[in-house]
Amino acid sequence: MWSILSSSNFQWVLASTMILGIAAGLVGCLAYWKKQSLMSDALGHASLPGVIIAFLLIGEKNVIVLIIGAAISALIGAFFIQWIQSTTRITEDTAMGMVLSIFFGLGIMLLTVVNRSVGGNQSGLDSFIFGQAASMVKSDVFTVLALAIVVIAIVFVAFKEWKLYLFDPQFAKGIGLSITGMHVMYTLVLVTTIVVGIQAVGVILIAALLIIPSVSARYWTNSFRKMLVLSACFGGLSGVLGTYISAIGSGWPTGPFIVIFAAIFFIVSLVFGKEKGILVLRLELHAERKKMKPRHNPTKLDTKGVN
Repeated sequence: MWSILSSSNFQWVLASTMILGIAAGLVGCLAYWKKQSLMSDALGHASLPGVIIAFLLIGEKNVIVLIIGAAISALIGAFFIQWIQSTTRITEDTAMGMVLSIFFGLGIMLLTVVNRSVGGNQSGLDSFIFGQAASMVKSDVFTVLALAIVVIAIVFVAFKEWKLYLFDPQFAKGIGLSITGMHVMYTLVLVTTIVVGIQAVGVILIAALLIIPSVSARYWTNSFRKMLVLSACFGGLSGVLGTYISAIGSGWPTGPFIVIFAAIFFIVSLVFGKEKGILVLRLELHAERKKMKPRHNPTKLDTKGVN
């Protein structure tokens, strides 16, 4: 165990998953208030074909090239979701489900073809399904760190613009803020967070790292700023704890452990959160019932002088 902790490569991997968790927590808040939590799931699955096609084109596992392929595939998926919604009577959530299923099915088909080819099963592409941070080398880690830090910087630098875009788009448009530009930026930071996280968390579970921390943070505050900070903390801690536990075992996938710790934070928030947590609601209900309970103070009859 101590040899793992002292390994410089493990420390870099741990740092990358922590920063990734922070970025995912921040972007997840944007998706939560935009009411597009399912979008992260759809684009995560839609990125898989891009990873496999990029590998087939270059014939090696170059993380930067694979990330570019995943980003292109995810952006195509986002375009199809928007196109289906705007040109047909199909609703947005249905369009997301369609793109998710079709792209993921295509990705699994391509992955099967690659794994059956000569040397394909040694490519390590299976790690993109459930995530395997331990397989990342230092160059992979630096790529993840750099892109995740860019996402974090964009969210914090444009905090006021995000707040206007999410909560009062009409006022934002009135003061000259480009809603189309903000939507493009939102899509880009969402796709970037997804594609940098698929190797560590996997295409299936990256959505959980985006959704769960933000929902957990919502149980503690009504402030958008505080929710961003709390969601980032939950995401970062989930990344650290999940990576550490997966590194102890032999070949344990990173993604499921990260999601398990995120789920633990959610359960704690669901029960003890001061904003409509189960315990708080029960205590408020008990206090209200106690307040409304009629008081029985029967008046004692004075029997003096009564025959």
